[in-house]
Amino acid sequence: MNRFTFLKVYNSPFKPFLPKLYIGRVAIGVPYFYPRKKVGFNFVGLGYKTKWSDTDYRFEWNPIWSFVFYKWQIALIFEPIECHYYWQAWLYYYYNTKGTKEERIRECKKEYPLKITVSGTKDGERYEYRYNAYDRILK
Repeated sequence: MNRFTFLKVYNSPFKPFLPKLYIGRVAIGVPYFYPRKKVGFNFVGLGYKTKWSDTDYRFEWNPIWSFVFYKWQIALIFEPIECHYYWQAWLYYYYNTKGTKEERIRECKKEYPLKITVSGTKDGERYEYRYNAYDRILK
């Protein structure tokens, strides 16, 4: 994947989002190393891998654009809501579906379902709720 391919998400059925802006002392690391100490640009693309099959996408990191000038940094972090589900579904949509946007989304929901179950304990009481992540990440 090209470092800038993830920008195609803005012309897709997925909810658009604004990148987060950081300005301050060098603090935002990029994958594999801490940002440069003097001057440097880093354009880091969407980090992902496939696990058990060619369509089993696993999110690793959000895209980041970072500029470091001595001890100061300006960084744009492309982090959508529910970033794990968002990027994994978008990767499936982008690489593994064909047709119109509507047909591709139908195929995503069928072949790459995101039916999530959250469970835990609060105040000694066990709880569980379910939701479909597509309801939160699609326009």
